[in-house]
Amino acid sequence: MARALQLAAHGLYTTSPNPRVGCVIVKDGRVVGEGWHERAGTPHAEIHALNAAGEAARGATVYVTLEPCSHHGRTPPCAEALINAGVARVVAAMSDPNPLVAGGGISMLTLAGIQAEVGLMEAEARALNPGFVSRMTRQRPWVRLKTASTLDGKTALANGMSQWITGEAARADVQRLRARACAILTGSGTVLADNPRMNVRDLDTGRQPLRVVVDSVLRTPADAAILPALIACHHAEPGLRSALEQAGAEVIELPGTDGRVDLVALLTLLAQRGVNELHVEAGAALNGALLAAGLIDEWVAYLAPMATGDIARGLFAHPALTSLDEAAHFRWGDVRQIGNDLRLTLLPA
Repeated sequence: MARALQLAAHGLYTTSPNPRVGCVIVKDGRVVGEGWHERAGTPHAEIHALNAAGEAARGATVYVTLEPCSHHGRTPPCAEALINAGVARVVAAMSDPNPLVAGGGISMLTLAGIQAEVGLMEAEARALNPGFVSRMTRQRPWVRLKTASTLDGKTALANGMSQWITGEAARADVQRLRARACAILTGSGTVLADNPRMNVRDLDTGRQPLRVVVDSVLRTPADAAILPALIACHHAEPGLRSALEQAGAEVIELPGTDGRVDLVALLTLLAQRGVNELHVEAGAALNGALLAAGLIDEWVAYLAPMATGDIARGLFAHPALTSLDEAAHFRWGDVRQIGNDLRLTLLPA
């Protein structure tokens, strides 16, 4: 199963919106076939492994990181293929949270007389697919917030200068976070201040994440580098909307309170469009709104060994607190050095 998980990780940047899945087929103590799902619309991991095993699959044990599918999608059911191949046993790391499967694959195997079990290295399998699990069980993406700041929590000088707080190694690491995401989210303030492209560079992924801008009153210029993108606004003035749409943008109205975009509605919409992992690189306003709404599932904070003082720009726009009990609390997930910077991975407490 550990090998199957290694294989599944090969699809980290490519399988969206499908989950990352690996499969190993073993017979008489020897690996006779293995495979991994590469991208949506292509054969699943089990099919690649069965093709590699050939006749040796008959009577073999199959280790797969996700319950074999039992429905017809873009490809036929993997559970059916395993039955037809004559395997004797199937061990899945986790059940498929997709309601179209949800135990159906295991039931199909069991009814066919194949020994089937679930749960081996389940935590590791879930960690590989947090977005897919989130989309299937919560109907919203896994929201991963990335920040880059000084040790005293500042993202830019008071005059807006921020290039570069973190070093080259940390910036390259961010590219890998972008590459694994289905979509990248930012705010209009960041677009106006930095005119970022918000794309994946220096990695051959074969695809680019959907770019999404939260822009309540359509301040995004029609020549912004981030276009084409999905722009979520509170109200779309026809002239501004037309200019952005001519530039390749898709403009949607998601009115919330106080003239702001309804962020929950936006996440629901993105999930409906197959977004598993949503990578956020934004300014203090959008960061603060996500934090206040409890919508951050993972915070990846890069810290540079410098201090810029208390009038520099901070990470989160947030109303003043009167008690530490009101603060947003996180727990440590991972801490490591990237070049000359630290990368802290935190999860909501």
